[in-house]
Amino acid sequence: MNTITTTNFDFPNQKSVYHGKVREVYNINDELLVMVATDRLSAFDVVLPKGIPYKGQILNQIATKFMELTEDIVPNWLIATPDPSVAVGHLCTPFKVEMVIRGYVSGHAAREYALGKRQICGVTMAEGLKENDKFPEPIITPTTKADNGEHDEDISREAILEKGIVSEADYLILEKYTRALFQRGTEIAASRGLILVDTKYEFGKTKDGVIVLIDEIHTPDSSRYFYSEGYQERQDNGEEQKQLSKEFVRRWLIENGFQGKEGQQIPEMDEAYITSVSERYIELYEKILGEKFVKADISDIDSRIEKNVLSYLKNE
Repeated sequence: MNTITTTNFDFPNQKSVYHGKVREVYNINDELLVMVATDRLSAFDVVLPKGIPYKGQILNQIATKFMELTEDIVPNWLIATPDPSVAVGHLCTPFKVEMVIRGYVSGHAAREYALGKRQICGVTMAEGLKENDKFPEPIITPTTKADNGEHDEDISREAILEKGIVSEADYLILEKYTRALFQRGTEIAASRGLILVDTKYEFGKTKDGVIVLIDEIHTPDSSRYFYSEGYQERQDNGEEQKQLSKEFVRRWLIENGFQGKEGQQIPEMDEAYITSVSERYIELYEKILGEKFVKADISDIDSRIEKNVLSYLKNE
């Protein structure tokens, strides 16, 4: 299976490269960022050993489409998409928090709730809720933005301000933007027969001091979706929700004895399982964007990306 799991480009005026869990970010002359979405798959803050075909293309195209669909309410970093797996945008200084917003008791929130916890990131969760119930109002549960290889940690708004991680003035803008983006994402998902359950956003500041949305938005890596049809019936009957997100990967890992904890071994991902993950990502792309996924040529992904980026930078 031909996938892109690491890159080693040397673009003109390249100052540095940052290798994240999934994306690799090239700094061009301290002005532009060339962000390559690889086919790497991460879960529980661990990068799994094998790539997923077309995953980078899917993430990049969903994220850039949603940047376009939300630019009227929140400014973003994006300038161009010279390749199916590449986005180019303004160099920004990222905030060291990720803004997680949850509309439902799912994923991490559900696991914490099941342990008897009724507070998450300083936000109180009501008694009497069960997994995948809707919160009365969406809650914001930030995490620290971990350095590569470290775990993101839950943090409260109060702790963020107390530690000076983000100024109060900036944090109020981050909260406002987070709620606006989640509302827009919820409306778009509903029009496609989906529920946007939870998601995370990352923000940065441009050289001019403008706060903008960066990285990805409403992708299966950063978001969880349920199918609207049958949601309430499944809740009433205590059944699992039909969902499109990376949660199915986390569940598979948990069932196979892995949660990213010390001493645990990553289970073997055979070709059939990798293909099934790829198909799930394609399904979400087509469902959330309402259009057919067109597979890019992956016979030589590295050369394709390099050629397209060099052509863009030459004409920039």
